[in-house]
Amino acid sequence: MTQAPPVPPTPPAAGAPDLSEGWGEQRSRLRKDLHRLDVLFFLICTLVGLDTIGSVAAQGPEGLTWMAILALVFFLPYGLLVAELGSAFPVQGGPYVWTRLAFGRLVAGVNQLLYWISNPVWVGGSLCIIALTTWEEFFTPLPGAWKYLAGLVFIWGGALAVVQSVRIGKWVPIAGAVARIVLLGFFLVSVVVFAAEHGVHALPAGEFAPTYAGFVALVPVLIFNYVGFELPSSAAEEMKNPRRDIPLSILRSGVAAVLLYGGPILGILFVLPSQEIGSLGGFIDACKAVFTVYGGSVAADGTVTLTGLGSVFGGVAAAGLIIGLLTSGVTWAMGAHRAQAVACADGAGPAWLGRISEKHGTPVRVNLLSAVLASILFVVALNLTGGNGEKYFAAGLGLTICTTFISYVITFPSLAVLRRTYPDQPRPYAVPGGLTGARIVSLLATGFVAFTVIVLIWPGFGVGWFGTAGSAADSLPASFAGERLQYTLSQVLPLALFIGIGLVFYACGAGARRRSRADVTAPGTGSRG
Repeated sequence: MTQAPPVPPTPPAAGAPDLSEGWGEQRSRLRKDLHRLDVLFFLICTLVGLDTIGSVAAQGPEGLTWMAILALVFFLPYGLLVAELGSAFPVQGGPYVWTRLAFGRLVAGVNQLLYWISNPVWVGGSLCIIALTTWEEFFTPLPGAWKYLAGLVFIWGGALAVVQSVRIGKWVPIAGAVARIVLLGFFLVSVVVFAAEHGVHALPAGEFAPTYAGFVALVPVLIFNYVGFELPSSAAEEMKNPRRDIPLSILRSGVAAVLLYGGPILGILFVLPSQEIGSLGGFIDACKAVFTVYGGSVAADGTVTLTGLGSVFGGVAAAGLIIGLLTSGVTWAMGAHRAQAVACADGAGPAWLGRISEKHGTPVRVNLLSAVLASILFVVALNLTGGNGEKYFAAGLGLTICTTFISYVITFPSLAVLRRTYPDQPRPYAVPGGLTGARIVSLLATGFVAFTVIVLIWPGFGVGWFGTAGSAADSLPASFAGERLQYTLSQVLPLALFIGIGLVFYACGAGARRRSRADVTAPGTGSRG
């Protein structure tokens, strides 16, 4: 069967500056195979991460309160911001291009490195450890070398999916979105059955009251649950109609994400007391407890044993959870890797990493490098933590969020800057309120992610200040109790290394910059290359 020739993508929208000649050479290899429904499933798979549900539920009913508050003051402004940028500048590379136009190639290149490298950290870190923990909980233990082998299969299975053409690869987020909807929907139905048979834990109204200590503990995972809107824009030139599909898909997926998070978290709280919910295994433990209604029992010490149909449903749910985790990593990789390839082809990194495969129409080299990095991080982290899954999970998830959010601190202000520097750019969707509205939305989105970075590097920041209740030490992850220095180093040292790598990447792009026929120029400012 012969492969259909690639359909040449349309050039960037009128009025939007093109990138360097290096990227122009790669553009013709892209294929327009993403439709509106594909983008919607892509975003659902991106936004609804299954690795942090337990972390939110572990904070008790207060987590639901802060989730609702942040939906209004962060999620909504963030969605408005990306809807405008994605539809006004529908160029391959999305966040890199927006930052490049606003702040120049050097800043955008280092920023994009942080955004990209957070993906292998996430896949080789928290995603991998939850997948392995789920396998051991529902199937069989993974002693010794088997754990390493299983982790590498998880990482490289995802890598194989990412390198495929968009026509094939788009089925991964579709499968992931369906798996999430089915898994979380079945879990909620089972909670209702469980409640009818055994009753549920009472949730006193006072436990929903928001506190600053709860906010500091929850803001990293809650906002991490709410990010990912910009990822489809990294494949904008592979969409049939990005100007129309990006804003509409953001609206629909945003509503779906709030419902798909809130329902399961409430279900977990009804089934398990908050003090018994672990960040790593909260959702897994809740599934096991709920599925006893189909066969199984809960011992006096809380140990759950599934039998008969309960064991069957438990295995199916475990497989769905692992698929959901894998597709989360794949979907984020599909966006982040494309943006990194654009940056490298544009002269902000090694040119050889910016090549798009003629066969697949994807950045195969970036994809494979990410898989190698994830594998190294997985093996090193598992050894450094002595196999302690909770410690590995806490450090890996914290570093993933911190790295991603530092890049957002630079990207989000692009909205207000580009409103000013490109006032005549066609904007199918624009944030209401003119330049003032754009500035408010940028300030809200940027402020929350900046605060999250501070809280991740120094958990408990501000707790106990000015008469607020609580102790800063209590905000440390339980697996790092009394080890503030070790936790802070687990975040700061890799971040410093990543920024250094970004600068090295930029230096390696000097040849491509010299060969570029023209740098992107902002009106009245001259070259920003």
